[in-house]
Amino acid sequence: MIRVLPLPPLLLAGTVFMLNPKALTALNEIIRRGSLRRAARHLNLDPSAVSRQIKQLEEEVGVALCERSETGMRATQAGVLLLDHFHRQQAAEAAALSQLSALQGLRSGEVRIAVGEGFIADLISLPLQSFMARHPGIEVVVRMAGVNEATELLRDFEVDIALLYAPPVDPILCCHVETCQPLDLIVPPSHPLLEIGKPLTLAQVADYPLALIDECTGMRQMVNQAAQQERVALRAQLRTNSVSVLKNFVRSGIGVTFMPELSVVEELKRGDICLLPMQHPALAATRAQICTRSGREMTVAVEACLAHLQKGLRFFTADAPRLLSAFH
Repeated sequence: MIRVLPLPPLLLAGTVFMLNPKALTALNEIIRRGSLRRAARHLNLDPSAVSRQIKQLEEEVGVALCERSETGMRATQAGVLLLDHFHRQQAAEAAALSQLSALQGLRSGEVRIAVGEGFIADLISLPLQSFMARHPGIEVVVRMAGVNEATELLRDFEVDIALLYAPPVDPILCCHVETCQPLDLIVPPSHPLLEIGKPLTLAQVADYPLALIDECTGMRQMVNQAAQQERVALRAQLRTNSVSVLKNFVRSGIGVTFMPELSVVEELKRGDICLLPMQHPALAATRAQICTRSGREMTVAVEACLAHLQKGLRFFTADAPRLLSAFH
């Protein structure tokens, strides 16, 4: 059964406003691009025409909607409210249209996914491949993003789905599945730490050459949190934004780094590296989540992709393999 709901007008101070969609589009582009002129160029309009649209919209609602800042044009509090309304309206329209097209079969649509590099091998290996084979008419856009950026992309309606490692507690995130994927230490074969035989402290790790991923990732944020709580100063000999560089750093025998087991499962099978659990409870209980934006209506294509990923991604079908093997 298909339900198409009328889009609600905006109610301000007891007065109902039917907002001009062109003006809202212009406001969105100004904030997105940081400049009225860049927005006008993107919309193929004269800047004065865009300025008039914004001025008229501000007169209708009785409050300024954007303002200049050091980094360009930004939304005021009222502008943020209207843009949230605008994005929800667009999402509702897209969801309704996708439901109508679904009557003829899932033949078209778009799914935008934000994903950290640690998930990429799991995503590309089979789940995404089989989804695209099953639904050749659906376009899939994959954006590499750390947990901070991925959360912002969801917040700004720039992506539909985000695969998050160590996600923040944020009401904007609607979690569909969560698993425990501890942040472990990976070391070269025959490394001295392998002889300890029990979960490691960060103080023990600090004695060896260390590589750390950038601050914007969930992995680094969890390490920072644990180091602060254990009062350990970790000095990174190598800092990078690449999971591949971290793997090669360890595989070459230079030093150690932190990684969830499933991000290095093939290297572990080949014996290129070894994995050691960490003692700190935050690292041992790190979570992975598939999230969408709270309150946003999903298209049929997004719903189908979400269900497919939940069933096909190793990160989200079960907890980390070493946790499961501990119960057998």
